[in-house]
Amino acid sequence: MFDDVRPAATAVQVHAPGGRLTVTPISPRTPDTGEVCIDVAASGVCGADAGTVGAGSPSAGFPITPGHEVAGVIAEVGPRVSGWQPGDRVTVGWFGGSCGHCIACRRGDVVHCPDRQVPGLSYPGGWATTITVPATTLARIPDALSFVEAAPFGCAGVTTFNALRHGGAQTGDRVAVIGIGGLGHLAVQFAAAMGYETVAVSRGDHKRQAALDLGAHHYINTDDQTPGAALKELGGATLIVSTAATSALLADLITGLTPHGRLTVAGFDATAVHLPMAALVMHARTIGGHLTGSPADTEQAMRFAAATGIRPRTQTLPLEQAEQALISQQAGDARFRVVLTTGEHPR
Repeated sequence: MFDDVRPAATAVQVHAPGGRLTVTPISPRTPDTGEVCIDVAASGVCGADAGTVGAGSPSAGFPITPGHEVAGVIAEVGPRVSGWQPGDRVTVGWFGGSCGHCIACRRGDVVHCPDRQVPGLSYPGGWATTITVPATTLARIPDALSFVEAAPFGCAGVTTFNALRHGGAQTGDRVAVIGIGGLGHLAVQFAAAMGYETVAVSRGDHKRQAALDLGAHHYINTDDQTPGAALKELGGATLIVSTAATSALLADLITGLTPHGRLTVAGFDATAVHLPMAALVMHARTIGGHLTGSPADTEQAMRFAAATGIRPRTQTLPLEQAEQALISQQAGDARFRVVLTTGEHPR
């Protein structure tokens, strides 16, 4: 049995657009109907969290508690929650709930619900010692994964896993991953484990050995070669998954696709992109976007990782150093994925 008295809780909060992150005492929120309260063990730091911190008008209002890659233990379940109980090890990701009745939800495409919720934007997120969420957002963590390893699967892991398995490539096809960072280093591992001839593409030579160690068969340094031309020289890629936080390379990448090849965009910025339509149309190539996955997808990504030895490469920092963690993530100084830890053993 768990204690009836809830322990003191803290959260990292921002009180104004672009404001400083501060550690603040909070009261755990008792779960309402269909909700669960989670004792947070680990919470990832994603590039999108910088947008959360700088949000001018978050739907949840200020103060904001960022964080949408959460791993921990269920502390309490609300009314009408079945299938989950205190003590279960779970993750919560970018998908933070949906309406349940729109066309997308009724088709099972919950992540594209027009009223989809996002932890940190729609309600207080996971940079805290406690979070209360809809039970429909939960994914069960396999025994083989630690909390620190599981947390990034709620966003980076499920995003890259889905982008690859739904990208149309078949075993033995050549697949390229653009950007070897928080998302890309997982994408390279997934691609290699799925049986693709994997090409890692990044700026500079400093990530070459790391990419090869992650399972890449080839490495392209964009300082030395334009990636589209380099991929074409290799014979073209059936699928390119772009995880880099820039749109600058997208037009060039089209030329690196095989006929009927697909470019899937998982990372981008506000830069306008002028696409070479002839290169698309004349070779039946396609370009599309990809966003996250459902809790069921997250569970499948974690099970696949547990079975194949895939793990996120992480740098851990205590929750109290969230601001430094975000600075490191934005500067690209971190080791692939920064994960905040609460420093307490979940109940």
